[in-house]
Amino acid sequence: MSKIPVAVQLYTIRDASSADFPAALRKVAAIGYKAVEFAGFNGFTPAQIKPVLDELNLTVVAAHVGFDGFENGKAEQTFADYKAIGCPFIVIPYLVAEKRVDAAAYKQVAKDLNELAKLAKVHGIKIGYHNHDFEFNESFDGKRGIEILIEETDPEWVKFELDTYWALFAGVDPVEFMAKYPGRFSLLHIKDMDKEDRTFAEVGTGLLPVEEIIAAAPAAGATALIVEQDRCKRDPMESIEISYKYMKAKGHA
Repeated sequence: MSKIPVAVQLYTIRDASSADFPAALRKVAAIGYKAVEFAGFNGFTPAQIKPVLDELNLTVVAAHVGFDGFENGKAEQTFADYKAIGCPFIVIPYLVAEKRVDAAAYKQVAKDLNELAKLAKVHGIKIGYHNHDFEFNESFDGKRGIEILIEETDPEWVKFELDTYWALFAGVDPVEFMAKYPGRFSLLHIKDMDKEDRTFAEVGTGLLPVEEIIAAAPAAGATALIVEQDRCKRDPMESIEISYKYMKAKGHA
């Protein structure tokens, strides 16, 4: 069985990407990563950045774009931009508080995701949703917010990016949750949690059952294992290298 691609979420190295995006991508490739997840174009156009990706043999597995990237007539341009760099998934990365006040609000978000997926389908792109902890902590009549989103969305065109750190932070076993919804988690954020203070840590150094998560990835429908670290206690480039070396040593990369 072929390996699931290992990527890095470029938000992790956002300062370096903002300062010099092509140089940051070159460092990512030099570490060994063959794939990336976008978090914006950092002032570049798709036409400017696609040749850099091609030069480095970096594929794009997904991109984070907020709902605002599809409002006020921006949807078609957003889809066109990400299609131009070969991006198969556009992931909604966060929900503001007013969009999650009750079950009805979560159902409206699910409806919005379904509608967005219809537009994305024309471009050959699927829509995803990335969780934090609040979707697990907010429950309505015994149903978690994340469960409402999963159960109310089109299983073919709306997929989920399980952030395994935030699941565990909310007290949920990510492996058990993946098993509850087979085939719905096309993207997995592979992260770790510091054993002392529960902050973000390099993959393989903390509390997350990383190997169990990766073993469960095929049944979950995963097409990419994405290393991410929201905040780092050292240079972020060093952090993503530590994480990559772990993934490489374990035979995942």
